[in-house]
Amino acid sequence: MRFIITGIILIFIGFVILGAFGHNYQASTIESDEFGTCYEYFEDKPPIEMNCSFKIFDQTVFFIIILSFIVAGIIALIKGMKGDWDNKVKPEDVVGPGNNEE
Repeated sequence: MRFIITGIILIFIGFVILGAFGHNYQASTIESDEFGTCYEYFEDKPPIEMNCSFKIFDQTVFFIIILSFIVAGIIALIKGMKGDWDNKVKPEDVVGPGNNEE
């Protein structure tokens, strides 16, 4: 059960981060494909021209991080669904109503 919950949380975190910050990393692909030049945009000064390969590298690293969250979540879900290790508790480790020690 722990792996299932962990998997759901990891996948959720991956999609939330992708939704919140993904739009910042889409522009580099569009700029490089359509215009051939890339710009770094700031709120308080004009844009600065920069090398497109750096922006695409940043985009690739961002998506690798997001993909690792989602893949780790999927692996945790699969491990949680396949595993019966939660039910394999030694009798001496059982606590609660099922324990006959008094």
